[in-house]
Amino acid sequence: MRNVIRGELRKAVTGRQWWILPLAGTFLCLLSTFGFAAEGHKAVLAGGSAQDVTNDIARSWMMMFLFASLSGAILVSREYGHGTIGRSVLLAGSRTRLLTAKVAVATAAGAVFGLLAAGLGALACATAGLPYGDSPAFTGETGLILAGVFACSLLAAPWGALVGWMLRNQVAAVALLITLTLVVDPGVQALAPDVAKYLLTIAMSAVYHDAKPDLLPVPWAFAAIAGWLTAAWFAAHRLVRTRDII
Repeated sequence: MRNVIRGELRKAVTGRQWWILPLAGTFLCLLSTFGFAAEGHKAVLAGGSAQDVTNDIARSWMMMFLFASLSGAILVSREYGHGTIGRSVLLAGSRTRLLTAKVAVATAAGAVFGLLAAGLGALACATAGLPYGDSPAFTGETGLILAGVFACSLLAAPWGALVGWMLRNQVAAVALLITLTLVVDPGVQALAPDVAKYLLTIAMSAVYHDAKPDLLPVPWAFAAIAGWLTAAWFAAHRLVRTRDII
């Protein structure tokens, strides 16, 4: 199994997606950071809390989890697109071993995305307000937000990999993840918040301490995420074992 994982690690850093996705995620998070810093400066001048501004900047790095999930989906689905999945199964020894290895490598990649988001998020909290003359106001809540940002990326990557196993097609997997994250889950939250809080994206909002109401307590949010990942694992495992591999 160790050799299979080592081989999948090499595949993960082959091509351009290993640096394009983190770069794209960083760019998007920076745009949000600059927006929160500018609006936060106005809020502070109006008597608002510098702590709230710092926490909002920390939360702006949560979007890295979307790119972590995309990396997991691409790690799997591109092999179907290139027609190499059959050879990978033969080299792994079984379909289950390959599925497990890819999910493990995707999770490791998610940890890298999470560390990048949490580290740059802390740096952004410390520096984003300086051009406006605002000093950062770190609190324990800021640390919990950044820890939640890390956890969301860590958990989103295997979710993306499992979606990739289920759909096989790279365009379909990427489109589904983006649509669920940016359209479907927020839309359901706007219409039925009591139901939406159990959806994966909204549960992750609770993990990084989003300020929105009607979110699950953090332990229950982790339980909801675990439920989604468990269901996705069983679905992906069944489909991998029962469908033609090519």
